Amino acid sequence: MTSIVHATTAQSSARAEPIPVSAILPWAVFGGLMLLLTVYFVGAEEGATSLMGGSYVHEFVHDGRHLLGFPCH
Repeated sequence: MTSIVHATTAQSSARAEPIPVSAILPWAVFGGLMLLLTVYFVGAEEGATSLMGGSYVHEFVHDGRHLLGFPCH
């Protein structure tokens, strides 16, 4: 019976290590840039601010524009 109690207390003493900010920061920056790029393509990829010629990107994200409240026509 002593070995069962000892094994239980040994498992409960394990602690989670905190993740350092230096490990999270690159992923946070990457996620933020991807978010900004997505908002750009959904909200502003047309007309004078267009990075790509034609209306292919506009038509691809057309319904998302309306869902997010961006006017497009």
